[in-house]
Amino acid sequence: MRPVSYLSEKIHDLLSRQTIATLPQLSAALGNCSQRTAVRKLRDIPHLTSYSHNGRFYVLADRPQFDAHGLWSFRNVRFSSHGTLLNTIAFLVQDSHSGFLVEELDALLQVRTGDALRKLAHRSRLARQRRHGRYWYAASDRSVRERQLTARKALEQLEAMPAGHAPARGDLGSALRTFVASLNERQRRWFAGLESLRRGHGGDRRAAALLGMHPATVARGRRELVAGKPLPGRVRRPGGGRKPLEKKSPQSSTN
Repeated sequence: MRPVSYLSEKIHDLLSRQTIATLPQLSAALGNCSQRTAVRKLRDIPHLTSYSHNGRFYVLADRPQFDAHGLWSFRNVRFSSHGTLLNTIAFLVQDSHSGFLVEELDALLQVRTGDALRKLAHRSRLARQRRHGRYWYAASDRSVRERQLTARKALEQLEAMPAGHAPARGDLGSALRTFVASLNERQRRWFAGLESLRRGHGGDRRAAALLGMHPATVARGRRELVAGKPLPGRVRRPGGGRKPLEKKSPQSSTN
């Protein structure tokens, strides 16, 4: 009887030679054994399954050179460091700056993502919102989703500009101030904080001048974004805002 490790080594050798392989190819390498046996021996080897081609391809776990999104492809077969297509989409949307439209994810992953997105939204792993006739997908966490919505609105504002139109500096500032005025107080802080981070050194002062805000407000929004822990469900901190006026009765004087 052949040792158990022998069959696993043959699978490893095949994947080392041709990088990726299907289950029938693995079975053939093991002497035309059953696919169930091939799957069992595959478990002894660290490997990844493709998120494209219905998960038909396998690769050794140390072979892919993943990009910044955790994605890698070989001969149009696509793999993800996050595993399955569902897990990959969930991670990318949760981690994104401005959420995703279906066509944006299709372009990034090079597969159709509509069905997977609907499943994730139905299972409450992602949030879905209809914007301008298209579904927009964002993080399920409310505080993260609000940050993504702020960034998405900014993108939509820029996309609404005529093609080839390069706005003058004053026009852009006016457009940004109009956009910021449509946000609530917390979203204005976050957008200003994003603008400050984008501008680098001295960003608080320059973003404040561009958006007509106080530098301290911009700095607070920047700190909230960097910390990643904004107050959920609140625009201001508890006790913020103007204090309620107390009606005082005049004190009577006694002789």
